[in-house]
Amino acid sequence: MLRSILRSAVVCCSLLASLSTGALAAQKTSVKVGFVTFLSGPAAGPFGVPAKLAAEAIVDSLNRGEAPAPYQIKGFGGLPIELVIVDEAGGASKQVAEFRTLVQRQDVDLVIGYIGSGDCLAVAPIAEEVKRLTVLFDCGTPRIFEEGSYKYVFRTRPHATMDAVAAALYLRDTHPTARRIAGINQNYAYGQDSWNDFEASIKALNPDVDIVTSQMPKFGAGQYGSEISALFAARPDVIHSSLWGGDLEAFMLQAQPRNLFRKSTLVLVAGEPYLHRLPGKIPDGTIVGARGTNGVYAPDSPLKKWLVDIYKTRADGLAPNYPAYSVAEAFLGVKAAWEKAIGKKIGSAIPMGAAKNVKEEMDKAYAPPTQDEVIAAFEHSTFESPSGKVQMSLGNGHQAVTGTAYGATHFVDGVVKVEKIRYYKADEVTPPAGVKSLDWIRSGFKRGN
Repeated sequence: MLRSILRSAVVCCSLLASLSTGALAAQKTSVKVGFVTFLSGPAAGPFGVPAKLAAEAIVDSLNRGEAPAPYQIKGFGGLPIELVIVDEAGGASKQVAEFRTLVQRQDVDLVIGYIGSGDCLAVAPIAEEVKRLTVLFDCGTPRIFEEGSYKYVFRTRPHATMDAVAAALYLRDTHPTARRIAGINQNYAYGQDSWNDFEASIKALNPDVDIVTSQMPKFGAGQYGSEISALFAARPDVIHSSLWGGDLEAFMLQAQPRNLFRKSTLVLVAGEPYLHRLPGKIPDGTIVGARGTNGVYAPDSPLKKWLVDIYKTRADGLAPNYPAYSVAEAFLGVKAAWEKAIGKKIGSAIPMGAAKNVKEEMDKAYAPPTQDEVIAAFEHSTFESPSGKVQMSLGNGHQAVTGTAYGATHFVDGVVKVEKIRYYKADEVTPPAGVKSLDWIRSGFKRGN
């Protein structure tokens, strides 16, 4: 008799727990997303503010269910997205504190953010500590997943090795006689990695090149007189630069009057945001990257048209630059994983949005997935974006890869256009899984048997 009562009690408790879980799921009214980007300081204008405008435009459109297939379900699986926006300015220590505030006080469901590589390197271990899903939408350093392993951290855009290798390939293809190579890059994680990967790549492709100088000003230096003089004295055929934000703008404004680029071809691996900001200040023939097939290099598709249209509406007619495309990759990557996880819950074996009954179930916001379920769906996933297909294939399924492109500038009628565009596939410019970037480059880009 006693055993029977105990068994009944256990069944009753299990049923109550199940009902409680279902009730909590039903009570959830939104998905709260902490979004971190530069809102002040020299990186705000070309990077941070476009990222914020993109995030706001994307969230508004997703919440209305206006995105094209396969993203037409409202919000994340029917739940509206709520943004909590934080300024990235202030340095890594401040960002660690802000991250803890987002998670512990604001109680966000996930964090999307970070442009600075130093901020990403500082925040990633904290995300693991507090066990909160965090999606890095920019920051270039490959060290995030090559030197660390994470459960809760993802990056939905490729790391900067791709930019360096593709730049070297573009030079080989378009400037085969270039022999004297120089660089000017910021002296922190992204600048160091960018230069190291480019130097190794150019030497792997042409052992006869001569590295004539490498200038490493501190991040945010602002004044580049001595570096410009050193570059002049070195007489390079090519000047490589991963400068970005206010640093690149200051360098260009100081270098142009001194005719630094009269005999040297400039390579700007992250230069696409400045095509609109510095017309007349970027010399013809400058080789420009967009850190992927973003902006002027994005393939025509309904998703690209969607992003361009919603961004222009919010940005007074300006077209989205590559930070805006990177933000779209992050939100759509999360959305795809979130809805894939729900699909498993409701027993759907077909792609989200492909059938009316699935969309109806999603729009009811039924059975939101757990964080672990979203992470499992995110790992090793493939999803579509305005930049094309994104594959989460490195870093144990946490690091994205895509193809990329470079082109050369030409100033016409007050507008900087890009010509001589060349596209490079992901496996041409990205190390295979489990191989560090520099090791892969120094091996001669070998991909195994």
